[in-house]
Amino acid sequence: MNLSTMFVAAAAICWGLSGGIGGILTAEGWDPVVVSFYRGAIGLLFVLVWLGIRPRGSGLASSRLWFWSAIAGVGVAGNFAFYFVSIAEGSVAVAATLMYCAPVFVYLVSFTLKLERPTLFKWAAIAMVLLGVVLLTGVYDLGAGEVTPIAAAAGLLSGLSYALFIFGFKYAAPHGSPQAILVIAFAVLAVILFGLSDGGQAVAVLSTPSWPWFVALGVGGAGLSFIFYIVGLRHTAPAVASIIAMVEPVTASLFGLVVLHQSVSPLQFFGMALILLTVTALSAFSGTESTGSEPLATESVAE
Repeated sequence: MNLSTMFVAAAAICWGLSGGIGGILTAEGWDPVVVSFYRGAIGLLFVLVWLGIRPRGSGLASSRLWFWSAIAGVGVAGNFAFYFVSIAEGSVAVAATLMYCAPVFVYLVSFTLKLERPTLFKWAAIAMVLLGVVLLTGVYDLGAGEVTPIAAAAGLLSGLSYALFIFGFKYAAPHGSPQAILVIAFAVLAVILFGLSDGGQAVAVLSTPSWPWFVALGVGGAGLSFIFYIVGLRHTAPAVASIIAMVEPVTASLFGLVVLHQSVSPLQFFGMALILLTVTALSAFSGTESTGSEPLATESVAE
C-alpha cells in the first residue's frame, strides 16, 4: 500500500471512528446538532490553516466558487446533523450504512437532470441497494422493526445531504482549490448549525468533562480526515478509493458493536452487506465517469 492509499484509508477510518464518538456523545445526552456543530467548527480551523499554508490558486475571487461551495456547505451540514440524529435514534451501524447510500442519490439526481445515462447495471445496483435498505431498516414490518422511522429517515437524509455536498464540491472544483472550497463549506456549516443548536448546550461544551471527545471528533472527523482524503486522492485511482472508502461504515459498525454494545440482527447484517458491497461495486466500476459518485467527488478533489 503506497502513501497516498494510506492517506485515503486513514481518512475512512477517521470518519468511521467519528460515528462511534458521536454515538458516545449523543448517548450522554448531547444534542446531535451541537455535536455536529463542534465537529464542523473544529474542522474549519484545520482547513483555514491549510489554506493559509497553500493560498495559491484559491479562487476566492470567483463568485461561482462561493456559490457552489456554499451549496456544499449546506450538504455537509445536513450530512453531519442527520447522521448523528440517526445514531441517537438508532445505532451507529445502521446510520453509517444508510449514509453510505449517497452515491445512489447522486446517480438518481444525475439521471433526472440528464447528466448521466442510465444503464441496466446502474439500475440493478440501485435496486439491490434499495433491497438492502428494506432489510436493514425493517420497513416491511413496521410493528416489529428494530430501526425507528426517525433513525431510518435521518440516515437516508444524511446520505442525500452528502450527495448534495458531492455535487457542490464537484462544481466548485474548477473555480478554486479544495482547501478554499472546504473553508467556505465549513464556514457555512458552522453558521447553519450554530443557529440551530441549543445555545445552553453549545456553551456547556466548553466546560464539560467530555470536551476531549468533542476535540477528537472535530480533529479526526472533519479536520485531518478531509485533508488526508484530498491529498491521498491525488495519486489514488478512483476505483481503489471507492473500495477503501468502505472502511468507513465497517469501522463505524464495529465501533457500535464492540464499544457501544449495539446489536445487529442477521437480517440487518445481510442488508448492510448488500448495501456496502453493491455501492462499492457501483462506485468502483463507474469511477472514471463524470458523476463524481465516489465519496467527496473523487475526480474533482483530485485535481
